[in-house]
Amino acid sequence: MTTLLSLDESLFYFINTQLQNGVMDAIMPWWRDKETWFPLYIIILLFSVYRFKWKGLFFVLAIGLSTGLSDLASSKVMKPSFERLRPCNDPAMEEKVRLLVGCGKAYSFTSSHAANHFAIATFIVFTLGLIYPGLKWPFYFWAFSISLGQVYVGVHYPTDVIVGGLIGWTIGYLVAKAYLRVLAISIISKQPPEPSVPAA
Repeated sequence: MTTLLSLDESLFYFINTQLQNGVMDAIMPWWRDKETWFPLYIIILLFSVYRFKWKGLFFVLAIGLSTGLSDLASSKVMKPSFERLRPCNDPAMEEKVRLLVGCGKAYSFTSSHAANHFAIATFIVFTLGLIYPGLKWPFYFWAFSISLGQVYVGVHYPTDVIVGGLIGWTIGYLVAKAYLRVLAISIISKQPPEPSVPAA
């Protein structure tokens, strides 16, 4: 465990300090801010209703469910259970941290930003992505870059965003699979067949 924590701190220092440059300093505080993406959420809502009519509302509600469950798991279960200080709040780390935004008082492990954005991205990939396969990598890059931004600005360790991302991916995937089974509200009228396994 000590070795893992040491590696985590070393990787944090590399991302937070060694990767420092003026462009990322200007972009990352804005990029990882959840309020930055409100226009995107509105576009998803409007597109869903326009493209899928009343089913689009259930699609948006399912996205909200994915986000709510991931936030609950990260903020209400993981953080109180581990009580890990953020790097910017840790007296042993404060001289090493290059803080670009407000630190916040919540615990560090896991990152709710990472969990929530990966939940949204994964749900969309496994639902809307069945209709528009090109969405996969843009949405995963979006979630990954926001998670990386949390480390870059100094408010989370790498393991915080890695585990948070895994939580979000798992919840997004499970909610997507459950949503697709309810054909009465699903935007996918018929689930795609399972890929065939070639004979040995």
